[in-house]
Amino acid sequence: MKKIIFLLCFLPFIMNGQRNVEVWWFDAGLKVQTGFTGLYNQAIIDHPNWNYDLSRGTSFGGKFGMNYDKNGIVADVMFGSAQSLFENTTDNMSLDLTTDFLDVYLMWRNNQNLGYFELGPKMSTIRKVTAQAGEAGSPETDVSDFFQGQTFAGVLGFGVYLIGSDGAFSGIFGFRFEYGFQDFVNAQGLAEGWPIGDIDIYSSGDSASNPIFAGITFELNWGIGYFGRASCGQRSKFIMF
Repeated sequence: MKKIIFLLCFLPFIMNGQRNVEVWWFDAGLKVQTGFTGLYNQAIIDHPNWNYDLSRGTSFGGKFGMNYDKNGIVADVMFGSAQSLFENTTDNMSLDLTTDFLDVYLMWRNNQNLGYFELGPKMSTIRKVTAQAGEAGSPETDVSDFFQGQTFAGVLGFGVYLIGSDGAFSGIFGFRFEYGFQDFVNAQGLAEGWPIGDIDIYSSGDSASNPIFAGITFELNWGIGYFGRASCGQRSKFIMF
């Protein structure tokens, strides 16, 4: 009975968005994202014998959100893989570089008018990197020793609520853009000419290979509950949805 009384006192302020009442609400959900990936390397772009091919990556995971008013902090944990496809035009040889990773995002998110904007960092733990030269089905080689074990990136995203809103249940569609701050190839890999295994590409002096991503995301979110002080003067409490 006390919980019902508290909720009746508290609910009008949640629905009306009053700023003089401190209301924190929490949600969790499932998430998938897919899109174009690659390693931005100016030396490869400038090289006459190497071209980029369209590459893609997909990841799955979950999220947890802690929200106040229209702002919130969202943590995502995502497992997935990303490709970087290259083609040598002189001998018609292709190279498929595939990275398996665990991504952790910590995003600030602002919700406005059934849409959102987000910004924050991403930390990637690299689980494995394999290289496959030639056509699909060719043997794969583990080249993880030539790449960083951990990388960091900046992330920008925006989207809309397709189902529900920022309450008990919602479905969100959005876009994300990511840029890696550091060279994905380590010192040993640079000495071997990675990410394509061709030392001649660094004759111009450019060497950094920065991971990039541009794609779409979809979330299904479930509200966990609210935490705040009721208008009836009761102590702060947490109420499950």
